[in-house]
Amino acid sequence: MNPETTDIFHMMISAGPVVKAVMLLLLFFSITSWAIIFIKYRYIRKAYKDSVDFTDIFWQCRNLADAFTKAKVLKTSPVARVFITGYMEVKKFDAVTTDNNTSSRASSTSITTKSTPESIRTLPSYNVMSSVQRALKRAISSEIRRLSQLITFLATAGNTAPFIGLFGTVWGILNTFQGIAMTKSASLAVVAPGIAEALVATAAGLCVAIPAVIAYNYFTDRIRVLDSELQSFVADLLNIIERDLQKNQGGA
Repeated sequence: MNPETTDIFHMMISAGPVVKAVMLLLLFFSITSWAIIFIKYRYIRKAYKDSVDFTDIFWQCRNLADAFTKAKVLKTSPVARVFITGYMEVKKFDAVTTDNNTSSRASSTSITTKSTPESIRTLPSYNVMSSVQRALKRAISSEIRRLSQLITFLATAGNTAPFIGLFGTVWGILNTFQGIAMTKSASLAVVAPGIAEALVATAAGLCVAIPAVIAYNYFTDRIRVLDSELQSFVADLLNIIERDLQKNQGGA
């Protein structure tokens, strides 16, 4: 057997148009998958590191305003972005409450002095917690979607690449049998090159699928960890906000 006929590159060049199309499609899947793996690995690693840094900084801050200043620096952290969302939601109600208190003092001569201040002190607590919870829930969903972008392509590549390669193999074997029928010879020299060309497609499909599946499982696990960290942080943040509101209402 001529050594050139066993060279993988030579086999791909001499393959039929369908097998070549399959190989090109698998090449596209491979290049895209590796690009996604490289991009998402750097992004998720950065997000995880910055989230750990912000969480440490958050518990060292004296108040939420200081934490907000630090969060604006670590905007690549999902935890910091979720905190910014919650903090801004609280500040909206602070602004509304300030406006209401100013209006009530300006009109104190025509309004009963006990009912209006009491309603201003009790109403914001319920509204703030309800609104902040919804805002934080939306923020977490947004962060998880951002982290999961492009990851589904890896799952698609891992699931479909072996079957695409198998299709190329089946098609190549069919062409081999057609060659046997035309030459009326089933010798190894006639059969081996065609079968080898066909099996290359299956090997290529596995080479695309295996890294894609490994990367998909790895990224999914890291995103699950970040989601858990976000949920824990939000629970602690809500407790802090609720205590601050109760303290302010008690001192009002």
